Amino acid sequence: MILGVSASGRPAYRNETGYLICGATEELVKYLLAETGLETEYISLKDKVIRGCTGCVECASDNICVLKDDWASIRDKIFEAEAVVFGAPNYFGVINALGHAFLERTFSLRHRERFPLAGKLNAIVTVGSGQPGPVEEYIRKMFRSNYMAEPIGVLRSTGISQCYRCGYGEKCAAGSVVNKYGFLDEIKDHHRPVLPTDSYKSAEIIAHRLSEIIKTKRKK
Repeated sequence: MILGVSASGRPAYRNETGYLICGATEELVKYLLAETGLETEYISLKDKVIRGCTGCVECASDNICVLKDDWASIRDKIFEAEAVVFGAPNYFGVINALGHAFLERTFSLRHRERFPLAGKLNAIVTVGSGQPGPVEEYIRKMFRSNYMAEPIGVLRSTGISQCYRCGYGEKCAAGSVVNKYGFLDEIKDHHRPVLPTDSYKSAEIIAHRLSEIIKTKRKK
């Protein structure tokens, strides 16, 4: 089973014309999973309670975090999965808080030469600038700290600003819509950002690689 995790707080949402108007991270993680052709499970952190690490170090004796929230149940699914696809958006130049907190908690798995995620296959989805940046850097750092395998691939995509769906974007002088188009009477589809075709192509390529590696491992 391949587990997909989206750290975005925004679900993929299409308007009445079928146009994707928010939720690029969820959209791409789900698309990549589907393209593997294998059994998958998808988890969104948007409705989960994931606290940041408090540095209590109570996990040092048994690699089990003592904080009571939704982290443990997702951790167990990662243990069971043959591979993990982790996606997160760029908020103000860094990984969003949900994604940071979730990965931060993997500190609990790094004690006394016991690394349960060592060698775990993975792929990364980042949404923001469409270029390598701080979100990818942080995810890679946390994966390396848990001795996970090098990512099978990194899908880097531009996103869709919240300003296009907040309800005030066409009139808000502080937002990205007015910054790009000036004041509008109405935001129409031709004003909205589009996920690049290359993002979907990248998802297909990474999914194929991941699928073939898993199939090969199963044969051994």
